[in-house]
Amino acid sequence: MTIHNIKMPDIGEGIAEVELVAWRVAVGDAVTEDQILADVMTDKATVEIPSHVHGTVISLDAEVGQVVAVGTPIIHIKTAVAQVDQGQVAIASEASSTTQNPGTAAPSPQPSPMGRGSNTAAPTTPTTPADLLPLPPGEGRGEGGPTASRPLAAPAVRRRAVELGLDLAQIKPSHDAGRITHADLEQPATRSKKDSDLAIQNKGYTPLEAIKTIPVIGLRRKIAQKMQEAKRRIPHFSYIEEIDVTELEHLRAQLNQQHAATRGHLTLLPLLVRALVLALREFPEVNARYDDDAGVLSQHAALHLGLATQSEGGLMVPVIRHAEALDLWACAREISRLAQAARSGQATREELTGSTLTLTSLGALGGIASTPIINHPEVAIVGTNRIVERPVILGGAVVARKMMNLSSSFDHRVVDGHTAARFIQRVRSYLECPATLFVD
Repeated sequence: MTIHNIKMPDIGEGIAEVELVAWRVAVGDAVTEDQILADVMTDKATVEIPSHVHGTVISLDAEVGQVVAVGTPIIHIKTAVAQVDQGQVAIASEASSTTQNPGTAAPSPQPSPMGRGSNTAAPTTPTTPADLLPLPPGEGRGEGGPTASRPLAAPAVRRRAVELGLDLAQIKPSHDAGRITHADLEQPATRSKKDSDLAIQNKGYTPLEAIKTIPVIGLRRKIAQKMQEAKRRIPHFSYIEEIDVTELEHLRAQLNQQHAATRGHLTLLPLLVRALVLALREFPEVNARYDDDAGVLSQHAALHLGLATQSEGGLMVPVIRHAEALDLWACAREISRLAQAARSGQATREELTGSTLTLTSLGALGGIASTPIINHPEVAIVGTNRIVERPVILGGAVVARKMMNLSSSFDHRVVDGHTAARFIQRVRSYLECPATLFVD
């Protein structure tokens, strides 16, 4: 018999600590070699921690949401069928901060809803059918079965109680049989006339007082930390410009009609990526990362474009590597692949790091304008808003055009307002005359 202590492994890449986001096992579970024990998060990537032994879990030594250093014990597993003696249980219990009474033999650990490491036996559920159990004095059974949780009252009395906003369970019946009458409603109604009148006006609507406490852990905690750091360290300024995308949408529709069956469907994003690639040739200072600790700005020739993607757990930013080397359909396929990987939680650490500029889009939910937060240590982020068709004066005539706003933010420490405006205007020129997207 052996108690095996599994420690937080070294995941590599200089990571010193990780956050425990989920346990896959509980105390008392039998585990096999290579079975997943827990999920931990590093930066934005989730990593699975496997077991390398067979046995039974006797303690979980870290809580969900806890930041754990590499090398810290996280779980104890009994690797033999013999029972664990008191001394070994005490060792495991001490590691998991579970108190044992000295000199008392420890019972075999069992999963417990009372909390981690609890050996309290679960309460025994009565086997007698509910409808055969005796009722407290003053309560009876109707046709629907026991009424221990449903006070006795006529339908008219119940309706009146609803109008008054009264809970029948809180009213003491005056009738010997335990039945609530109209007279029983009058006393509380008289004492709370103001509240009763309000309830009548609201037709039964009642205020809610419940408060749900949700721990901020895992990806949501990482997002919170990242956004806080970005807003604290970067002096943002936003620039919003209106773009006529009528011709761009017409071109996209034609390309899809001709090539969707063989090359795939194009959305607006690959065309926008192409416009960014061309505009950055003239404004390389926008495609950069700023190390404000070292005071060094790194301008990149390659565009590694972060694509802000909403997943079930929160916002993730997979990276399109070398967007400058992709044609429209290759870019569309990479966007689709990365978005799917992010939403399914399968994106790797390499796919979630190293961006030099970020593109964010809420699609049809994009609104009129937004002020996106820069993905530190980048110096800019470009955001699209929804496309709307509205009247525009063009050549002296009122015509219907498809319009879209670009909402972008810049780091004012390294990008001047004049530079940012010229960059967005260059992007606009490409999108409003889409033939120029294909002219090098």
